[in-house]
Amino acid sequence: MIVLTDFHRTLSGYADAFALLADAYDGTAASSSELEALIDRYSALILEPRNALLWEELTLREPEETERLAERLRERSAACVALMEKYRALKLLDGAENRTGYFRNIEACIEEEFGSFAVTRQSRVLMIGSGSFPMTPLLIARRTGAQVVGIDIDPEAVELGRKVAGRLGPELPIRLETSRIEQLEGLKAMTHIIFSSTIPVKYELLERLHPLAGEHAVVAMRYGGGLKSLFNYPDRHTEDSGWRLAETVLRPGQIFDIALYRKAAEQDRLIGGAR
Repeated sequence: MIVLTDFHRTLSGYADAFALLADAYDGTAASSSELEALIDRYSALILEPRNALLWEELTLREPEETERLAERLRERSAACVALMEKYRALKLLDGAENRTGYFRNIEACIEEEFGSFAVTRQSRVLMIGSGSFPMTPLLIARRTGAQVVGIDIDPEAVELGRKVAGRLGPELPIRLETSRIEQLEGLKAMTHIIFSSTIPVKYELLERLHPLAGEHAVVAMRYGGGLKSLFNYPDRHTEDSGWRLAETVLRPGQIFDIALYRKAAEQDRLIGGAR
């Protein structure tokens, strides 16, 4: 019981630390080193297998309290990840960028984002929640030559993201916009759609996306279950939304997992044809 109490106290301490560092943001990279170190430590905690067992036991003993704690940690860590992307962008533009352990982990996650639904040069990719340092659009465009559009509702993030893309890949077919899903032109042509794991309303957005997306579109929903849900918003059932789960990509050593969805009629057709 003492071990569980200490673990709960440790997690609560992270929630408090995230809140303090989020409040410290002043539009410069002054607090970047402290935040990067905190998120790297938190990432290591999330990926430690023994901690997953502790969290499971905590949720059984104190389900309501652990859910409240999980909500605080998700909300505050997501805000700090967005800030850390801004710090990374500011450092790059100032000529002093370096990769943290968290960013290295995310870049490794992108490699197999779509499982068996590979991105090719002919693909059209949409990233929802592209952020201030658009790693996913940059990596996909560079590796495949596919056209990539990133959208975000934070104008500062989009402005920084454009500058980063201009610095790291001015020749790449990337477009970043401050836009909501319903406002985006060319949505029907998107073959692959990615949702950031730190968007709290991503499943509400997925439901709104259904009538707007092409019939053959594949959606990669980044999420976290169990202990990973303290750093990523979890997955949900989609039976009533018109989407079907096509594939799940689980990666124990990575910071998030991926659920791949297709429109229900298309997925049912593929399953029927395979019988």
